[in-house]
Amino acid sequence: MLKINRKHKPGPKQTGTISTVAHTPFYPHLLRYHDAMLIRGYSANTLNRRQYQLERFIRWCEERSLAQPNDITKPILERYQSHLYHARDEKGKSLSLASQRLNVSGLKQFFRWLTQENYLLYNPASELILPKVQQSLPRVLSQEEVERLLTRPNVETASGLRDRAVMELIYSTGIRRTELCRLGAGDLLLPQRTMWIKNGKGGKDRVLPVGERAAYWVGLYLDDVRPQLLLDVREPALFLNDYGQAFREHELGDRVKRCMEKANIICTGSCHLLRHAMATHMLENGADIRFIQAMLGHADLSTTQIYTHVSIEKLREVHTNTHPAKLIDKQALLDRLALEIEEDELDS
Repeated sequence: MLKINRKHKPGPKQTGTISTVAHTPFYPHLLRYHDAMLIRGYSANTLNRRQYQLERFIRWCEERSLAQPNDITKPILERYQSHLYHARDEKGKSLSLASQRLNVSGLKQFFRWLTQENYLLYNPASELILPKVQQSLPRVLSQEEVERLLTRPNVETASGLRDRAVMELIYSTGIRRTELCRLGAGDLLLPQRTMWIKNGKGGKDRVLPVGERAAYWVGLYLDDVRPQLLLDVREPALFLNDYGQAFREHELGDRVKRCMEKANIICTGSCHLLRHAMATHMLENGADIRFIQAMLGHADLSTTQIYTHVSIEKLREVHTNTHPAKLIDKQALLDRLALEIEEDELDS
């Protein structure tokens, strides 16, 4: 039997953090806004990210003696937008335009809600212009790179076999990292090779097919590894870390990143690279884009269409087979030359 090596005792799960702006007049509005967005169906992950962004803004306001929402004007918000543009972290790295856009769009929504609820007479954020973000194409792993990555874990160890099962399932189904962390053991039906994603992005459920190879590795994990990792029989998570707890997102990403380093794959990202690879490789092999949309859980087809831009191999194949401006077939060229030589001999 494969053995799991626990180097440290498991720590308690974090159930929440104390707000850094609880002492400010903004905070009661922040709590009511959070509840209102919950009622509208926003996910906990989205609201946690939004709260972090708003608390960042409130701390910036507090440093400038701006105590409450009524103190905020459009010029002040524009100053904050400029602050986001020039901000640098401890490593000297700036916020990406996408992060700046998320921060500003969160402010716009917050102040729109304050105005709708009559906490403000007018909305100072109504005319804020969001930063323009150029859509960049994702780095897509080749099929050879994916196979190299999947074979990096040492499946003779319990943790290695688990990591192989994790990556196989992501590549097979395109499941998001957050969805995988929440995936329950009861959400996977191995005999039917199907998987139920509950409350995915946007609060939507979907059912996904699981490939034969992924089902094989996940089956080995369930038989040989998960029983060893399980410390609490009430733990529902399918994939458990070395301490018997459900993976946190960064833990899962770190394990995949280490496998990438062993496979000598140098690029940004981890779990999402396998999701991108699944979509692109299936598209290259003839899958309909609407099927890819259903697999990835995209609400809008336009989000999925980025994979039509990165699927260069399929595009090259279609171009070669259909474009009229291509080199003449070599055999046809030889035949033509032979005919011309024969005609010259007859003329002479």
